[in-house]
This record gives sequence, structure tokens and C-alpha cells, in this order.
Amino acid sequence: MKPRRLCLRSLPFLLATLLLAGCASADKSQPAATASMHASSSTTAKTSGMQMDMGSTTVGDDPPAVNGVKPVASQLLATSEWQGLEIQARTMTPAPYVMVSDTANVIKETTVKPPKGTSFHLMIMLNDQHTQEPVPYAGVWASIFSSAGKLIWQGSQLPMISAYMGPHYGSNVSLPGPGRYKLKLLISPPLGARHIEYAHVWLSTHTVTESFTWNPKS
Repeated sequence: MKPRRLCLRSLPFLLATLLLAGCASADKSQPAATASMHASSSTTAKTSGMQMDMGSTTVGDDPPAVNGVKPVASQLLATSEWQGLEIQARTMTPAPYVMVSDTANVIKETTVKPPKGTSFHLMIMLNDQHTQEPVPYAGVWASIFSSAGKLIWQGSQLPMISAYMGPHYGSNVSLPGPGRYKLKLLISPPLGARHIEYAHVWLSTHTVTESFTWNPKS
């Protein structure tokens, strides 16, 4: 994946619910995670389990600010593969973003700030493994459970664009505190017309499950 890919390369995201992600914020704590991964799908296609790699960060070497916004490092939480689709879960500090709507041909921007106590900004990247291009028009639903199986947080991952992280599906997440958690992703098929090379793939709902430990720094 190329986190620094400019969002202009993925303008089809603007045809969906257009969300201009700020994807940059004040420097706050990042989660530390260790986990064993499991992945499953309603299809019979072979799917690899997610692999943890909390040692990596990405923003490049001193990238310039875009429209006055500086980049913030992110951490790779996990990766998985499904029928040639690379699934990445990343975290970064809580991020404000801009909701863009069109009402009666009037474009409106509404800034959404992370609520107090937000733990991190969760980003799910879906990329074609062959081209490393983002795959739009999918649906991503994320749920986080406690180690005892209690639902802690859930919500739809919004389609977002970012100058630094590229197109992704994101949301700000709040956890009650340090501990062991489980992340479950439900990925719905990308809807819309496809060129023939994408026939017969990503036609069913795909589930990925990850266990991780949340240790916010003081």
C-alpha cells in the first residue's frame, strides 16, 4: 500500500458519500497491540490470517504540509488478504474530518471533531494487491469487543480521502481503558459496474477478526 498516494488519484470516492478526512491532529498516544489473527468468509476462497506488525509507522521523510495540514504518523495494526484484496487496519491519533454534502445544489462542509476521550482513529484500507490501487464502493462495518465478549463499540467505517493516507474507510474510536480487545470487520462487496478483470471476485460478505491489546501511553 502507498499511504502517501494523493487523493486525486481516487476521485471515484467523491461520487460516493464524500468525506474529506483531516487525518491529522495533535500528537497523542498510540495503541500497542499484540495478537493472533483469524479470518473467515462466506465463500470458499482461501483467505490468509491477519498478521500483526505494530513496529511500522508511515508518513515518509518530512512530507510537506497540504493546505496547511501536516501529516501524523500511523501504525499498522494488521493485514489480511482476500481474493487479491489487501485489507489493512491502521491506527493514528484521533482526527477531525469534514463531511461534505450537497443539498439543493449547495455544497456544504461540516467539521466533525473527535469527542473527548477518543482513543484513536481507525483506518481500513482496501487495495488491489496487483496494482496497489484503492478499491472504492465497498462497505466496512467495525465492531470492538472486550476480552469477555461484550460489545464495546461498533459503527460503519466512512469512506474518506486523505492526502497522506489515501482513500480509506475510517472512524474515531473510544475504548473504556487499557485491556484486551477484539476487532471484527465485516466487509461488504464493492457495488457498481466493474471491468472484466474484477468479475467473480469480492461477491460475498467477508469477515476478519483480530485480537489486540490497548495500552495508551500517559
